[in-house]
Formats: sequence, structure tokens, C-alpha cells
Amino acid sequence: MAQCISSAVDSELLIKKSRFIGCVQPVPDRVTAQAIVAGLRAQHPGAAHVCWALMAGGHSAAVDDGEPSGTAGRPMLEVLRHQDLEGVLATVVRYYGGIQLGAGGLVRAYTDCVAQALKSATKVPIVKIKTLHCAVPYALEGLLRREIETTGGALLSVQHSDEVEFTFSLAEASADALVAHLNEAGQGRISWQDNG
Repeated sequence: MAQCISSAVDSELLIKKSRFIGCVQPVPDRVTAQAIVAGLRAQHPGAAHVCWALMAGGHSAAVDDGEPSGTAGRPMLEVLRHQDLEGVLATVVRYYGGIQLGAGGLVRAYTDCVAQALKSATKVPIVKIKTLHCAVPYALEGLLRREIETTGGALLSVQHSDEVEFTFSLAEASADALVAHLNEAGQGRISWQDNG
């Protein structure tokens, strides 16, 4: 199951006089990520590189920012993928210490910097929510309210007219089972509308 992190977490490594300042943080999209990276460049004008990786909204990015191709952004992105993270930006600001690390050394440094930050991050599962709409006879109102509560759903609106109309949301994984259960319990007297 995909996860996000609850808040930004930093890490710092010193490898052969090069300083690597890492951060992982929740972001909703690429535009936000790019604004954060631009802010880091402004904060660290003396840094040699500001590398980053992003998994958000089904999109990914891996930016080496002048490091040899595939030695920074891609390894950082693989750490995010390996931990099944979504909506997360990983950044590493590097201050060059004058000693070449080689391709393998760079990959390890960037990977370790992101992994260190993620060790301290609080991961939270991403639960996809589905909104359902239905109408029930008054006699079934109590049943529906109990079942929504039992499955951890959230009642969004209730309207009383000829029937009781409910709009509620719940975890997408629970939706089909609840609809099937309610259809059986309601003996076909529950009408569902536009379950998108």
C-alpha cells in the first residue's frame, strides 16, 4: 500500500569533506516540488548541486543537477520507489569538499542521505476515498447509519424527502463489500446513484 510521510525530515552526511544535506517532505505535485527546489538553491548559493527526486500524483522526477548522469536523482528516486512512497519530495544539497567520490561513491552518498532521512520519517498509509450516494426508505435509515459508522465511513449529507438520501464517503477498499452487504440487508430497497 502506498504511503506518504507526515512531515519534513532532514539528514546530513559528511563524506570525504563533501557535505550532503538531505530532506524528505510531503508535496502534492511537481509545481510545489520545483518551488521548494528553487528555494533551496536560493538558501544555499554556495552549494555545488541541489539534486532531487519526486513521486507525486502518479508522476516521478529525478534530477542530477550537474552530477554525473544517474548518480544522484535516479538513486534517490529508487529509494522512494522501494519504500512505496507517494506525494514525497527528496532533496539533497551538496557542498563539494574537493575530493572526487566516483560514480559508486556518489550513488551511495545520495542514496544514504535520503534513506537516513526516511528512517526518522513517520509514514502514513494513503487511503483512497470513495463517495457514495443512495436513497433508502425511512425504515432503513438506522441500518444505513450504523453500517456507515461500523465501516469507518463519514456521513457527508442526509436529506429527508419521500425517502432518506445519504451521501457518505469511506475507504475505497471497503466500498464494494458495504454496497453488497447493504443491498442484501435492504432486500433491494436501496437505490444507488452515480457512484463515482
